[in-house]
Amino acid sequence: MNDLLTHPLKTSTGRTIRSEEMIINMGPQHPSTHGVLRLEIVVDGEIVVDVIPHVGYLHRCFEKHCESMTNYQQVIPYCDRLDYIASMNMDWAYCLAAEKLLAIQVPERVQYIRVIMAELQRIASHLIALGTYGLDVGAFTPFLFMFRDRERILDLFEMTCGARLLYNYIWIGGVSHDLPPGFVDKAKAFCKYFRPNIKEFNDLLTYNEIFIKRTANVGVLPKDVAIAYACSGPMLRGSGVSFDLRKDDPYSIYDRFEWSVPVGKGEVGTIGDCWDRYMVRMREMTESLNILEQALAQIPDGDVASAIPKRIRPNAGDAYVRSESPRGEIGFYIVSDGSGTPYRVKARSPAFVNLSVTPEICRGSMIADLVAIVGSVDIVLGEVDR
Repeated sequence: MNDLLTHPLKTSTGRTIRSEEMIINMGPQHPSTHGVLRLEIVVDGEIVVDVIPHVGYLHRCFEKHCESMTNYQQVIPYCDRLDYIASMNMDWAYCLAAEKLLAIQVPERVQYIRVIMAELQRIASHLIALGTYGLDVGAFTPFLFMFRDRERILDLFEMTCGARLLYNYIWIGGVSHDLPPGFVDKAKAFCKYFRPNIKEFNDLLTYNEIFIKRTANVGVLPKDVAIAYACSGPMLRGSGVSFDLRKDDPYSIYDRFEWSVPVGKGEVGTIGDCWDRYMVRMREMTESLNILEQALAQIPDGDVASAIPKRIRPNAGDAYVRSESPRGEIGFYIVSDGSGTPYRVKARSPAFVNLSVTPEICRGSMIADLVAIVGSVDIVLGEVDR
């Protein structure tokens, strides 16, 4: 006892622990952390006093791997492994930065194919996020239904490039190969099949009284805090901020389509709570369907490989491009020294930035609510620990 008085217990950030408080570690192996994340939790009974996230368990060294490649195209498989449940979005973001550096204009058909793949991937990613979130709060059936529908999207990816998780499909200047025969019809059939299923998900989970009790008014992220922490994607929009790069800083051909940006409205609780973040993702799937149906109806013919460079050696310079991944603003900064190898590559991870706000929205919550809060952030550790 005297030793504790002279050498008080402290957290990893130097915060002194009071006698009625205790430190608990959640993770890095824990089913609700959605990856190898350790949360150092200071609790007073059942109340969370502070949370310190500890990352780095994957330690991917993504940037340095990219800088050791002998060709810019060789970087793309590493991008696949950043956010590995939204690999198409990762590949596209890197290719946009490389194409800006090389001043490449990609063909119209390639632009449409990329949008189609990115929006299919957004739906598939949100289905994982929402299905596993249901598991976090005790609902098993929605998880099975959502993974059932995700498999249909993976079938489309597999028939296109032969892979179901890591694709290496979007290349600098184009795509690895054209859409296979029958893809457009099957994608249209998926849109028709999936749209009524969103109502089924809402009936099962969204408006379930137990789910609302677990998520409404929990983990509230005020608008000013979300902006101050540079949150993006559903985390930012869940707090009522209507900001989506596809609308507010359009890239590719997104400005050709009619769709809207869902935001949190505090329908069952407070704006910016766990339910709002969940609901933004649910409504984004409907908007992705709207984009998909328009893109599939308008897709032109053309050569998808005509702009793929046979030799990539950009002039010395740099380029930064950001795009909207399912988790928010993914950015790639590439520096060229004039050789065939990237001199520097930097990835701005939306999941890493969104995770940094966790202490702000967890303080004062119950330990059981912590599971719901962390799940609502929707992190992928491959991207966080890039």
